[in-house]
Amino acid sequence: MLDIRRVLASAPKKHTEETLNSLTTVWGEALDPSNVLPEYPRPRMQRDNYVMLNGVWDYAIVPVDGGVDVETLARQTIPSRWDGQIVVPFSPEAPLSGVGRTVQPSEFLWYKRKIELPKLADDQRFILHFEAVDWMCACFVNGKLVGTHVGGYLPFSFDVTDLLGSPETGEATDADLVTATGVAERATTAELVLCVWDPSDTGSQLRGKQRLSRGDIWYTAQSGIWQSVWYEIVSAVHLESLTLKGDMFGALEVRANVRASGLAGVQTGAFELELALKDELGQDVLLVTLPVNEAGKIHAELHVDDVQLWSPESPHLYAVEATLQRDGVVVDAAHSYCAFRTVEVKKDEADVPRVHLNGVPYFVRGVLDQGYWPDGLMTAPSDDALVYDIEAMKSAGFNTLRKHIKIESERWYYHCDRLGMLVWQDCVSGGSAYSPWHTSQKPTLFSFTWNRFNDTTTEHHQALSAGDEAYQKEWLETCQEMIKLLDGHPSIGIWTLFNEGWGQFDARATTEVVRALDTTRPIDATSGWYDQECGDFLSIHNYFRPLRAGWQRKQRGNRAAIISEFGGLTQVIRGHTSLDHSYGYGDFSTVEDWRIAVKKLLSEAELLQDEGLAGYVYTQVSDVEEEVNGLLTYDRKINKFNG
Repeated sequence: MLDIRRVLASAPKKHTEETLNSLTTVWGEALDPSNVLPEYPRPRMQRDNYVMLNGVWDYAIVPVDGGVDVETLARQTIPSRWDGQIVVPFSPEAPLSGVGRTVQPSEFLWYKRKIELPKLADDQRFILHFEAVDWMCACFVNGKLVGTHVGGYLPFSFDVTDLLGSPETGEATDADLVTATGVAERATTAELVLCVWDPSDTGSQLRGKQRLSRGDIWYTAQSGIWQSVWYEIVSAVHLESLTLKGDMFGALEVRANVRASGLAGVQTGAFELELALKDELGQDVLLVTLPVNEAGKIHAELHVDDVQLWSPESPHLYAVEATLQRDGVVVDAAHSYCAFRTVEVKKDEADVPRVHLNGVPYFVRGVLDQGYWPDGLMTAPSDDALVYDIEAMKSAGFNTLRKHIKIESERWYYHCDRLGMLVWQDCVSGGSAYSPWHTSQKPTLFSFTWNRFNDTTTEHHQALSAGDEAYQKEWLETCQEMIKLLDGHPSIGIWTLFNEGWGQFDARATTEVVRALDTTRPIDATSGWYDQECGDFLSIHNYFRPLRAGWQRKQRGNRAAIISEFGGLTQVIRGHTSLDHSYGYGDFSTVEDWRIAVKKLLSEAELLQDEGLAGYVYTQVSDVEEEVNGLLTYDRKINKFNG
């Protein structure tokens, strides 16, 4: 039965522009602008020769003159005057950036900083990395266009070596200094400039939970650089990517790309990749040499005997040393790791579909994780902050985090790998402005509509804000690139494609696209409602009805039943909230009463295992702005759940 009182109490309110209360985390309070997020951003392929470029940059915000696309962005004139300084990688909307300014869709955001240049050997390349920039950007080095990128959630890189000069040839470039004798000498610095444009929720691009007018379940929009910027020096022939994925039987799939930069006529087929897997004592458990084909690709299926399996309860990782060689000479080396585990949905001995981890039924005890911070917004104020959330949820008894509508920094997944936390990873949503009727009101009031809305028609694409073909293209491309990026993380256990109909389209077809790319993980095709009878789950959101597991068994078929969102019980902790009013469910006079209610609800969900429930995802890890339904306060200074 629908709880009408709770539905009415949770109806979106009319909002005015309110200034958020100033909240800081302990990590934000201790932030040193000269040493911001210094950790190597990509732990699965770590080299030694790198420099982080996080810290203080110059910034400028200027009006947009006319329409914007990649070509016009690349033709913009670099500003001659700058507005001030910004702490990268925090977006200007984030307090830790030091700017405190919302960038509008009618504005360009510019960044500038000097880079101290290392001396490069003639066989070395200078690779500039951006972990995430929201949304469209053009990069310049010494006034020259390096390249462009579109998409707010994935990392990208530029080889900028040729713009830094090449004194070995004696040919001067804009990056070189010419002495009185006419001899070119390499400059000691270079100027890096980035121009960014972000339409936020006025566009249809992927944006997750960001809105220019925040409120209820929607959060402060942000723009520009929001993950680490850095560079590394690599060999002209080097590993560009490395993915290692093991299963419970000891099979190890190896995929790698080798890139040859700046060297004409180099044949990648002359190179080999040596992999050494090591146990906790540093002894080799596997040592193998793999050929690189002429396209620079490596793909191999290997086997390791008597493997120790990974699970949240025992997160065993094998250290890996990868060396790229030619005729026995090492040209590139990287540190990595891998693990062996299998996640699947199949029927148990009682013929009930369940999640299985390493061949054994595994009850998913999850928490919804938005990945927002009061001082950094989508950017965690430190690496320790990422660890804190994971460890707090483990200590509360959860084994899974559902990373909600966001692709997190790779270091977060690394910590889940090493600490032992299964990850239920969402694709990022987008599309045109969402219809409250189709995405919230109708499915809340009329649950019978959940499996009666075909998402393949043009009319229904429009109803679910997915009518823009450019959006559909970006969603598919980003989904596939996300899977390739995260594939080697053992913590990643399940993919979610669409959430509550936000930008949903052709779920059956997109499920097949994802299945073709990754056959090793279950897929939650439609989390919440508008089920298309595809994927591995019948995935329900339930905030307003009594919890149950046996809905529509015929519709469920061979899929596992999951409550992929529920709870959301509200508890305000004065002095630790962004606003003096709240959004959420329930009304409790004390935190003790709230804690009793939360634990009672979790116990009810646990008992549904006997009715066939495969798991649940409780809402949520922390308060976020107006939502105060977290187990932790937004500033992470109080653990409401554990006291």
